This record gives sequence, C-alpha cells and structure tokens, in this order.
Amino acid sequence: MSAPRVPRLAIVVPVLDEAQALPTLLQALQPLRARGCELIVADGGSRDGTPALAAPWAEAVLAAPRGRARQMNAGAAASTAPVLLFLHADTLLPPEADTLLLQALAAGRSWGRFDVHIDGRPRMLRVVAALMNLRSRMSGIATGDQAMFATREAFDRVGGFPDQPLMEDIELSRRLKRLGPPACLRARVRTSGRRWEQRGVWRTIVLMWRLRWRYWRGESAEAIARAYR
Repeated sequence: MSAPRVPRLAIVVPVLDEAQALPTLLQALQPLRARGCELIVADGGSRDGTPALAAPWAEAVLAAPRGRARQMNAGAAASTAPVLLFLHADTLLPPEADTLLLQALAAGRSWGRFDVHIDGRPRMLRVVAALMNLRSRMSGIATGDQAMFATREAFDRVGGFPDQPLMEDIELSRRLKRLGPPACLRARVRTSGRRWEQRGVWRTIVLMWRLRWRYWRGESAEAIARAYR
C-alpha cells in the first residue's frame, strides 16, 4: 500500500461569516487543487453556514479559535505541506500563483508575497494598491491582502503568526525578514475594496497609517485593535 501523497502547497483561508464571498474563491482555487495544492479553511465560529458551504471544495474545514492569526496557525498545523500560502476569503490569486511562488522559493527565498490590486469603483483604490506594493517592496514588509507565503521551515522557525488581534501580518513580516528578504512577486492578487468603500477611502488611508504608526512606536496590538473597531 503506497503512502498518501504530501501536497506541495497548502492554501490556508481564515473565515468568519464569509458565505457570500466564499463561493467565488472556492471555485477559483479548484485548478490549483487539481495541480496538487491542498485547501484548508479555518473557521472562527461562523453562523451563516460557511463551514458547510466550504466542505465540498476543500481538503479540510477546521473549527479554530476565533482570530485571524489563530485561525491561520491552526490551518498551518493541520497540513504537512512544505509550503504555506495564507489567503483572505475576499482575495483571488492569479491563475499561475502556485507555480510562481514555488519558483521564487526554489530560487532561494524562504517567504514572500504578491502585488495587490484592489477592486472597487473609486479610482483612488488603484493608487492605494500601487502605494501598498511600492511600500512593501521598499520595506520588505507584507500585508495579509498580498497573500503571504512561506516555507514551513521558515514559518515554524519564527513561531508562526503572533497571537494578537491585529497587525499579525506586519509582525510576521518583521520576524521573517530576519531570515532573509521576501520574494516580491509582481503578479497581482485581486482583493475586495469593501472595507475601503464602507469606511471611505481617504478615511481608511488615514486610519491605517495612524494605526501602523502607533504600532511602530510600540503600542500593543490590543490597543490598536480597539481603535480600529
């Protein structure tokens, strides 16, 4: 009897009440599953049927402690794949995402992210995305909207995502940078501009810069999360 095949890449999607957005994402990820990628959905206690909706389209749907960092860590722990990709439920990968990131890692990088395009009607969202990509390329800091990925070895060496309610992506980037610079892939993921449109684009820009500034000054992620809400 042959041993079960280890997937080459695990895609971890943290969700909470994402029944509306999830079908589009799940269908888009099926070609990657056909090429040997594993899809793990980590649910933080949805009440809208998200787990049942995801079950036919994924290798595993987990019930995890609520909190994006905790959910992503739980998803990573549930897989044996040597490479991990963390994807928001409202973000779509480019069709060749698996090939691109595996090539980047094979070339010697241990982690990385994609450029991002923000969908939405306000034209300012295109500028926001361009500035996000530029800032990330210059600073070596990635955000969750950019579909961060890492080898399991690197992810485990830095202890995974920190157990904090906000800025977990920023903190993980800081830790991974100690191992080496990220692979900044120019292929773009497409993420929803819903939070920008709901709060207002300029208001959201000012808010996020203010919160990041407070985090860089050493304020706790808990205090920043309260301000964000």
